[in-house]
Amino acid sequence: MKQLVFFIAALFIIASCNNQETKEVNLEAIRTDSSKFTTVAWSDTAIDFGTRKMGDLVDITFTCKNTGDKPLYLVYVRPSCGCTVADYTKEPIAPGKEGKIAAQFDTKKAHPGSVHKSIFVTTNTSNHTPPVLKFSGQISPADSAATAKK
Repeated sequence: MKQLVFFIAALFIIASCNNQETKEVNLEAIRTDSSKFTTVAWSDTAIDFGTRKMGDLVDITFTCKNTGDKPLYLVYVRPSCGCTVADYTKEPIAPGKEGKIAAQFDTKKAHPGSVHKSIFVTTNTSNHTPPVLKFSGQISPADSAATAKK
């Protein structure tokens, strides 16, 4: 009986792994299948967040609109460094609808001064040059008086 339960559990685990692989393969197929290509318009591809103090978390949101007639997929979204994390619309974006990439930049992982960061995006569009979303700003040193109290 224990062997049967173990066998069934192993089958569920294997099936789960196979489903994940299939999903990734399908996204790659959608990205390269020209019959599924659409068009996209970005509201901003460059954002200046101004001046922030060292230690602040900076939230940046990029918005895109599916301007084509097929679903838009944000296949890959990769920040250029470990100081930025990004979450994005993972489900297909219907024609005429909007999707978002919400990034959070941790200034503690950067140096004071001017910063320029990028997020690389791959979509199922006919333009083979993936959009590069950029954000920049200034990081001022943390307040030394506040740091001394801690």
